[in-house]
Amino acid sequence: MYLVIGAGLSGCVVAERIAKELNKEVHIIDRRNHVGGNIHDYVDENGVMVHTYGPHAFHTNHKQVWDYLSQFTEWKPYFHHVEGYIDGQDVPIPFNFNTIEKLFPQEYANNLIHELITEFGINKKVTILELLQNEKFKDLAQFVYEKVFLGYTQKQWDKKPEELDISVSSRVPIYTSKDDRYFQDTYQAIPEQGYTKLIENMIQSPLINVSLETDFSDIDVSQYEKIIYTGMIDEYFNYSLGKLPYRSLEFTLKTIDKPQYQNTAQKNYSSNFDFTRITEYKHFLDQNTEKTTIALEYPKAYEEGINEPYYPIPSDENHALYVQYRKLAKNEKNVIFLGRLAEYKYYNMDQIVKSALYTFEKEIYVK
Repeated sequence: MYLVIGAGLSGCVVAERIAKELNKEVHIIDRRNHVGGNIHDYVDENGVMVHTYGPHAFHTNHKQVWDYLSQFTEWKPYFHHVEGYIDGQDVPIPFNFNTIEKLFPQEYANNLIHELITEFGINKKVTILELLQNEKFKDLAQFVYEKVFLGYTQKQWDKKPEELDISVSSRVPIYTSKDDRYFQDTYQAIPEQGYTKLIENMIQSPLINVSLETDFSDIDVSQYEKIIYTGMIDEYFNYSLGKLPYRSLEFTLKTIDKPQYQNTAQKNYSSNFDFTRITEYKHFLDQNTEKTTIALEYPKAYEEGINEPYYPIPSDENHALYVQYRKLAKNEKNVIFLGRLAEYKYYNMDQIVKSALYTFEKEIYVK
């Protein structure tokens, strides 16, 4: 029998593969009272499908991932659109030609768009770092940095940008296009019945047993031939080398007594407010309800036993500590460390699935 620690996406993908391909029993445990990990969702009193741990819009370019998940759900096509509240206006994010035309005088905007096309071409994502290195676009880069990136980043991470890994700022692009979609991936959709139902379908095999509100420390691991651990790697080793820091989130849910609150599912607030974004969940499945549900999102420090660890904090110091834990992990016999918390790495949903499928093929499935 196999033991999977964590009923999130990575753990459940591996469990499904073990049951189906190896015809072996799998025991999944999770501390929480539900499956799905951070992609858990539910229908609230307003009839709105709410994402418990913040907005999740599925997107991928990996056909293997899309085909795999499509076994467990029908999809509703969905293109994620994000607005940012900048200088008193709601404008498209990431910064694109529509954003430029809304925020700048017409002649200046036209000249800027022309220069961007000449320099980078059409439909290209250019990072702030690239723009800062180009004398022509330093003013634009500084504007985007201050209006889109700086305040949001300081709230999200409680750190100055220079204290974070360069990968954080390199993810902030300007898109040389009028395409307002947040993602341009080939496959973009939301599970028609929600992510929780997708997970339930994935692990419905009679060979899979799930124990919720169950802690790893309460389990006798000697009865299992292999363990797939998706929790925090530092916790597994009882924080013997020190604690890896995480950021958490707090959500304030509100019912709004009208059919729609905002134009898009997500609106970002870089400055002026202590929350980072407002999500209106009904946009994801285009639900027709008399009232709507919104969530104000507040970044918080992770506190053990108080809230959930969401984001590994990307810095050289934290990565160095993780590397030390990874060395310990390599000495653990019959234990596979998988996923965002175990690898101290931010993953999109499709990346999690791809990694879990790869791990099963390379480390578990013996042909």
